[in-house]
Amino acid sequence: MEFKDYYKILGVERSASADEIKRAYRKLARKYHPDINKEPGAEEKFKEISEAYEVLSDPEKRAAYDKFGANWQHGQEFRPPPDWEKEFHFAGGGFTGADTSGFSDFFEELFGRARRSRAAGGGFSGFGFGTGSGGIRMKGEDVHARVVIDLADAYTGAERTITLRMPEQTADGHITYREKTLNVRIPKGVKEGQHIRLKGQGGPGIGGGPNGDLYLEVHFRPDRRFRVEGRDVYLDLPVAPWEAALGAKVKAPTPTGVVEVKIPEGSQCGRKLRLKGKGIPGRTPGDFYVVIQIVPPPARDEKQKQAYEALKEAFPGFNPRAGLGV
Repeated sequence: MEFKDYYKILGVERSASADEIKRAYRKLARKYHPDINKEPGAEEKFKEISEAYEVLSDPEKRAAYDKFGANWQHGQEFRPPPDWEKEFHFAGGGFTGADTSGFSDFFEELFGRARRSRAAGGGFSGFGFGTGSGGIRMKGEDVHARVVIDLADAYTGAERTITLRMPEQTADGHITYREKTLNVRIPKGVKEGQHIRLKGQGGPGIGGGPNGDLYLEVHFRPDRRFRVEGRDVYLDLPVAPWEAALGAKVKAPTPTGVVEVKIPEGSQCGRKLRLKGKGIPGRTPGDFYVVIQIVPPPARDEKQKQAYEALKEAFPGFNPRAGLGV
């Protein structure tokens, strides 16, 4: 029986991660799927790819394959030890439900007995493709895109209409692209970088398989007034020197409207005033921080310059750079 190098078939290293194996499989499976590729040998190639993924996508089957396949090369004769499968129970999900009847003698020798035992005890678990009546079905590709919203939308929720170029399967099985308009509900409390999943709105399924999903990554439209850290929102609030020194009540913008903020007497530049729970909503809502920025007025005429001279005389010896050692 000829040894099958499943890693070579998928074009990955033996150290490949589960995600790398999945990406390699999806890329090759779409290239050779019989509904898309009508060239001679495409279906056999697809079965070989599916066989490799059937093994390498399952941690327990992969471990078994690695244990007994480490000393063999592609094309060499291979025989597993008797009753080797008793060491592996494949409890983590068994077989995907793919039609393994067309798989190689190598696969049958390694996993046939375990597969038949598993089937007798309760069937298979589903994955992204299967065969019900002999046809090959594959789930469509997941599609990823960005959606840009206003920060206020994260506070209240919103509906947005977006237009994307989406893959579509033609009548002859080829994949083309067309513009698709979708109405998207932006949930209240959404964060920067969060993904909104639209089930079944991704790439078309192949062979009657289900469509993939559309994942929209949320980004906030830049706003010069606010900056966001997680669910917390920050505003740099300009205040006059006398407002900071004497205290005052001033108005400040927020993503949902204007609020009145009390500036404590003797406030320094950079002081943070916390409005608890006024950040982006959530199970634990964020906070809204007002960061005081003291802005001195310009001295444009003689009277204003004299006012600064009087201020200088009122604070003899004041050195704002004392903390710098100068």
